[in-house]
Amino acid sequence: MNPTKHTYFDVAVAGGGLAGLSTAIQLARAGHSVVLVEKNYYPFHRVCGEYISEESRPFLQQLGVPFKSLQLPEIRKLIVSSPNGRIVKIPLTPGGFGISRHLLDGILAGFAKSAGVMLLEGSRVQDVWFDNGNMYLQTPGQLISSQVVVGSFGKRSRLDLKWKRPFTQDRQGKSSNYIGVKYHIRITHPQDTIALHNFNYGYCGVSAIEEGNYCLCYLTNANNLGLSNNSIHQMEERILCRNPLIRKLFDSAEMIWKEPLSISNISFAAKTQVEQHVMLAGDAAGMITPLCGNGMSMALHGSKLLFQQVDAFLNGKISRQVMEQQYSKQWRHAFGIRLKAGRIIQEFFGDPVLSRLLVGLSDKLPGLAAYLVKQTHGKQF
Repeated sequence: MNPTKHTYFDVAVAGGGLAGLSTAIQLARAGHSVVLVEKNYYPFHRVCGEYISEESRPFLQQLGVPFKSLQLPEIRKLIVSSPNGRIVKIPLTPGGFGISRHLLDGILAGFAKSAGVMLLEGSRVQDVWFDNGNMYLQTPGQLISSQVVVGSFGKRSRLDLKWKRPFTQDRQGKSSNYIGVKYHIRITHPQDTIALHNFNYGYCGVSAIEEGNYCLCYLTNANNLGLSNNSIHQMEERILCRNPLIRKLFDSAEMIWKEPLSISNISFAAKTQVEQHVMLAGDAAGMITPLCGNGMSMALHGSKLLFQQVDAFLNGKISRQVMEQQYSKQWRHAFGIRLKAGRIIQEFFGDPVLSRLLVGLSDKLPGLAAYLVKQTHGKQF
């Protein structure tokens, strides 16, 4: 058995999604030593709707994302359908753009390496703890000590379970019992339009990404899977495709992947932004309902807020307590209303009666639809 290696960094980042990568890049460029632990190898696919609102474009440009050469599809329109196939068309203002996580995470991982971040790919975080003013992060064969640990380990992790965070204790709660499924497809569909199709207790989104491909991603209550013999394909046939527009989508799409990616135990319950002195970012800090389409933007914006506080702490300008309090306060100020709006809108989407009501009202009252869209998009950062 190899002896445990002990290394020191200013910051250790647990998890390399958008929040973890962008936080690591900013801190490394500011002169801090950073290590990032990621269980997968870049680039790889994640379950994600792959739509980013325009509020994130300036920040991504600052990081160096080459928008001109990527020629990403710009999305400016929204179509919402009820389970019976009735639709309403809504302008998306200011809209957004489509990009796969495979491409974007790969680009950001390259930026991180160039900035001097040590990427430990294919490695898992086994434990994190605070002791006598220092943070410690354990991986197989390596103990990392640091001043700060950033937890950007996604929707649900072994650390969440160890800490007994409240959302892990309520698997059957109204906000805690969802699964997500994602495909990449080729289909004839307007590139400037994102579609959200409701079905009983779920909704399916389709939108353009790079190279003429599309992301098809849906969220549903885990009970729907149980009613389908725990078969994703049976669930799609028996439940999703009752919506004629989803039926048409699946019948006409060319599946780029033979099998979809999926994730379970998704929770939209409120979360803390600091746990056991670990600074949480991305979905670990709080997850917005996918129909709001801005989880990626929230992760990026949250990383900017986190960087500002961690940088100030590492430079001796503020204490650990102030860093933790200020970050939590700023995060809730930036996203609190949006998260609440997402939970309320979530009640309408997928409900057989309420979703039909919402589509009907939005068709007759365009101002209502515009207001709801506004609640899910933030200001540029």
